[in-house]
Formats: sequence, structure tokens, C-alpha cells
Amino acid sequence: MTEECVARRVRINGIVQGVGFRPFIYQLANQYNLKGEVANTSAGVTVHIEGPPTKIASFSKDIPLKCPPLAHITEISLHDEPFKGFKDFTIVLSREQAVMATLISPDVSVCDDCRRELFDLSDRRFEYPFINCTNCGPRYTIINDIPYDRPKTSMKHFKMCPGCRAEYDDPANRRFHAQPNACAECGPHIELYDNIGQKVETDKPLEKTAKLLKQGCIVALKGLGGFHLAVDAENGQAVEALRRRKHREEKPLALMSYDVECILRFARLQPEEEQLLISPQRPIVLVLKKEPHSISEQVAPGNLYFGVMLPYTPLHYLLLNYGFTALVMTSGNLSEEPICIDNDDAFMRLSGIADYFLIHNRDIYLRSDDSIARKTAGSTRFIRRSRGYVPVPVFLKRKIPSILACGAELKNTICLTKDNNAFVSQHIGDLENLETYDFFLLTIRHMQRILDIRPEIIAFDLHPDYLSTRYAQEQHDIQKVQVQHHHAHIASAMAENQIDGSVIGLAFDGTGYGADGNIWGGEILVVDMEKYFRAAHFAYVPMPGSAAAIKEPWRMA
Repeated sequence: MTEECVARRVRINGIVQGVGFRPFIYQLANQYNLKGEVANTSAGVTVHIEGPPTKIASFSKDIPLKCPPLAHITEISLHDEPFKGFKDFTIVLSREQAVMATLISPDVSVCDDCRRELFDLSDRRFEYPFINCTNCGPRYTIINDIPYDRPKTSMKHFKMCPGCRAEYDDPANRRFHAQPNACAECGPHIELYDNIGQKVETDKPLEKTAKLLKQGCIVALKGLGGFHLAVDAENGQAVEALRRRKHREEKPLALMSYDVECILRFARLQPEEEQLLISPQRPIVLVLKKEPHSISEQVAPGNLYFGVMLPYTPLHYLLLNYGFTALVMTSGNLSEEPICIDNDDAFMRLSGIADYFLIHNRDIYLRSDDSIARKTAGSTRFIRRSRGYVPVPVFLKRKIPSILACGAELKNTICLTKDNNAFVSQHIGDLENLETYDFFLLTIRHMQRILDIRPEIIAFDLHPDYLSTRYAQEQHDIQKVQVQHHHAHIASAMAENQIDGSVIGLAFDGTGYGADGNIWGGEILVVDMEKYFRAAHFAYVPMPGSAAAIKEPWRMA
């Protein structure tokens, strides 16, 4: 007996935009011969599905089991709908809704399929430095608003050619509804300039850039979340010049190698470190040096470790394919300033450091530094959580009000909460100069817009002189909550590890403004998510010059 057809509405929340979710739903619906439509909305992905109830049940069950690898589903709801009699299944344009609840994908390193095409002479995207598909490429750094569609990204300036448009419209194609889809005919392109703004006339800017690097030049390279300053890591004079011009005397410099085999020439890798290196997030991973090696001692002087990463854009792969063991890839900025993301700004701020600039014309809406991590006791420990991970939220055990947490003065990040999601921003930096403070303000505005969060509460540090504190105190018509520095550290560790209840927490990160007006540091606190008890602490010591003594501890000797 034939089942009577019914209609259901399926709503899926989570990271479901920009990851090939609508094409997946389209193909799954056709697999079950179901009719209807799927759309991106500001509430996630919504499906109107029609067909026999048993097939709809199987379809719904398969969604979390077979969804795209970059998707992260947080909620699926199923409701009855009036039957409309659809004749086929279609993907429709995104629909605006009053409530925005979707999660946004982070930027994703180039996938294996795109990398194969990149080096395939017969492929029409052979050596195209912006190749991408629904499984990889830019996301967070090019989104200006949601729903995630091309007109709301920096790709709005590039009209797809007939070939790209055909791929975009073909449900069987890997680039079906891939918003950054492009090729050499219609997409972004690269150009090489010297440091006085003169274009270097060449048909092969990447090949020319590789030659310049091998000659010891410093190249400012526009990437995914901002500019890098690149030099040949085996050229000691070039590395030394980079340090001198950038005013970075001692801090280690990050390395990028073409593949794991290259890294093994100068570093020791544990299996779990290798897995982290090749993950789609592509963080910088701290790994032990291996002696002897050919990397300049100026890269990480007096340090047992190198910070290394693998390429995460097609441009990186193409450049490193010219035979480098490793390139230094350090942030494109002067020390303590935000990384450059705009071409004109980069020429202005980096011309005293870089000899040449390899730029492109795809705008970066929000800068995002490379993430830094290490493996400890089998767990991934973040030193900096940024590109590749943001804006994936930390999932909390319970729903809480919408809060803006403004962070501290140094190594600042902000956090926005919504329901049981805590959205920690990318690395912002030290709020000690105007450029970083402007980036702090921009990040707050941008994240509130793309996540559609209107905070009911603003949380900030006790220290009255922090710029983040002053910002919070200047806000009107919002509840204000001050949080002691070390209490915040321990509470954040509890949230990250899904601990609900009381703990004894040890905070030895450094100094922070105390509830008694003294500078605290070395704290043992009994903590829950709402309060703390100061059980023990290091003795107070005089600090001549106040905050100056933190950076110059010899003052306290």
C-alpha cells in the first residue's frame, strides 16, 4: 500500500552555512526521491520536504550522520507543514529572518581535491592561487553579514564567468553554491610591487617572488587573514634583517614548510603533532628542533622549539613549491601593532620592512592571526586561538544571558555569549596603541553584527586603567559586571573543560588588579561560575614604577 505524502519543515542550526550544506541536502533529498526546497536563512538552514513519512524519517536521520565534514550541527527540529505539492527539489535564495541564529564556519585550509587540481596541468585552475570549493577556502575573514551568500562577502566584487557559474549551479559539482568560487578569468589575481609602490612587470609574479626570496629579500605577502612578512628561513642574513627592521629582537619567528617531509629535516614530530599540523585548521605547532639542521639560528635563538605550520592557501603551496625547506612567515606588522589587511595600509606601514609586496585584490574584512598550539599529555593546548578556529564557539553546559566580555589589556580577545554558546574572538593584541584599540572596537561591532548578538550585560576587568575597562564603563543602558582578573582565568578554564560546580584554581599567569586595590599574582582561589574565595596568595611586594615594574622586574630586586 502506497503511503500518503506529507510535508515537514526541518530546521538545522550550527555551522551549516558556507560548508556545502545546501548541496548536501539537495543530493540527500534526491536520493530518497523527496520534493521540496532548502534555503539558507539567518536562523540556519531550513528545509521544506514532501514525501512518504518513512522516507522523510530516513532523510532526517541521515542529516547528522552524513553531513559535510566542515559542518557542526547543534540542533535539528522537525515540524509538520501544509502540503504544497512540489514537483521537484530545489535550492532557493537565502531568506532574511528577524532572528539570526546560524553559526559561521572558520576559514579552512585548501582541501586535497583543490590541491590536486592546483597542480594538474589539464585543469582549468592549474596554478590559480585562489582555488576553493565548498569544502575549503575563506569564510570568516571575508564575511560582512549573514546569511552567507556571495553579495555579503568580499567576493561580491567578482562576477562569475560562465564556467564558474555552471559549476555553481550544478548540484553534482563540488563547487555547487560555493560562494568564493572563481577562476583566473573572473576571480581575484595577484600582483608584485616593490616597496616604493612600483609594479614589477612580470607574467609570473610567483616565480619572480620565489627568486627574490632566494636572493635574501623580505616579501610582504597578502594571505587569508592578513599580511605575512616572508624570508628564506635558511638565509641567516635575511632573517637578521627582518628582525632588525621589524624591531623583533628575541621572539621566535614562525616557519611554513611545504609538507611534513620538509619539516622532518629540521624538527622532531610526534604522531599527534603531525595530525595537528595536517588538520584543516592548520595552526602553528610547537615542535622540538632536530640537530643538525639548515634553518638559521636567528629564527628561534636560544629556544628548544620551532613554531611550524603547513600551507593553508593555494598561494602558499605555489610559493613553497619552488624548493624552499621553509619560509619564515611572521605577522605583517610592526611589533605590538595589528597585522595589515589592506593593500594601501600595508604599503604605508610595511615599506620600511619589506623589499617587495605580493598582493591580491580580494578584500579581507576581518584580520585573523595564525593560531598557535602545542600538544601536551595528548591534549591540544592553545597559545593563541585565532585563524581556523574562530568563530566556532565554546559550548557551555547551560544557557546564559547575552554578554559582551571585554577582556584584559594584554593579549586581548573579546567574547560574546548567546544561549549556551561562547564566541571567543580571534587574537586582537595588546591594547596599548590606537591601531589595536580600533581593531578591538571593530571586532566588537563585526561580531555583534554577524552573530546578531545584542548584549544584555557587559563584563570587564577590575583594573581602572585598562582601555577595555574604560570602554565598558562608557557604555550606557546595559548592566555592568566587574570581574577579578584571576577569577576570570580560572572560570574560563572551567568553561572550556565543561566543569560546572566548585574548583580550587591556581592562577600563576602574572599580575592583576585585586579586589582590595592591591596588585594580585600567584592566586589560589576557590571558584564557581559566580563567585570566588581567595584561599591563599603570594605575599605582596613593592612595585616601583607600578606597571613599569611588570615589564622591568629588575625594579623589584
